[in-house]
Amino acid sequence: MNEVIEVRADKLAADTAMGAVTLLVGDLDGMTRYYRDVVTLDVLAADDRSALGDRAVTNSVTLGRVGRPIVVLQHDPALTHASPGSAGLYHTAILFETQAALAAALYSVARHAPETFTGSADHLVSQAFYFTDPEGNGIELYWDRDRTDWSWVHGQVEMSTLHLDPNAFLGRHLTEEAAEARVTQDAASVGHVHLSVGDVATARAFYVDALGFDETLSVGDQAVFVSAGGYHHHMAMNVWSSRGAGPRMPALGLGRVDLALPDDDAIGSLGERLRAHGFAVRDDGRTLGFSDPWNNRILASVGH
Repeated sequence: MNEVIEVRADKLAADTAMGAVTLLVGDLDGMTRYYRDVVTLDVLAADDRSALGDRAVTNSVTLGRVGRPIVVLQHDPALTHASPGSAGLYHTAILFETQAALAAALYSVARHAPETFTGSADHLVSQAFYFTDPEGNGIELYWDRDRTDWSWVHGQVEMSTLHLDPNAFLGRHLTEEAAEARVTQDAASVGHVHLSVGDVATARAFYVDALGFDETLSVGDQAVFVSAGGYHHHMAMNVWSSRGAGPRMPALGLGRVDLALPDDDAIGSLGERLRAHGFAVRDDGRTLGFSDPWNNRILASVGH
């Protein structure tokens, strides 16, 4: 018998996924080298001119794996870095399908830019390694354990921050082939995006009540984790370095977060839900653009 999947008007579709993350950068060549040569993403496209919202910017480079965009770098040298404590990007988390593929990327960073490594952790649901790119944007490279190994208690996923030795991880999972050459045929994607925001209650009201994610983990008034379809988290919002932050001013860093929805009906339902909660949307018939309460831009479109 076929399973009947309930579609709720107040929730995002279960097969919603993350799309690419756009970064506004001051040094396009340097940032391209980092994500290509260090993080081991492939250049998928390079455009002479593109646009972000109502501001035209010159030059962009799209990087990803196996044809799937992960990071879009848009050159905007007139911008400066945001002031400390501002809302914005905490990190872009790149999900690798195998521990071997993750080890290859980790080894590349260790060889070419070890100073950008900031830490590692076993989160029970995943194994993760953290970095900061040359312009201060956070990056997480990670691998998920099988969903059958995740533990849920009263609707909250169990996550922790346990010690994870990067050298021991490389010793177990780095292959000789990957150590000798940059191997990028393995797929990867944006697994989740973590944002810095001003307060958790407002974040929950937007991302859960209006946008339609499910809350999967709450850390008091410090952070909230959300997802669609039972994933541990597609997005998270924290105040660890940004408590009390107001709306963002134009600055280097996060340009936009993309969401991939399964079909036009899901896009339509999202637009109706956001409008009903009083949020403005930009609907061109193909995509839905909107901003969270801190002016973090989000674009929803069809396709993974």
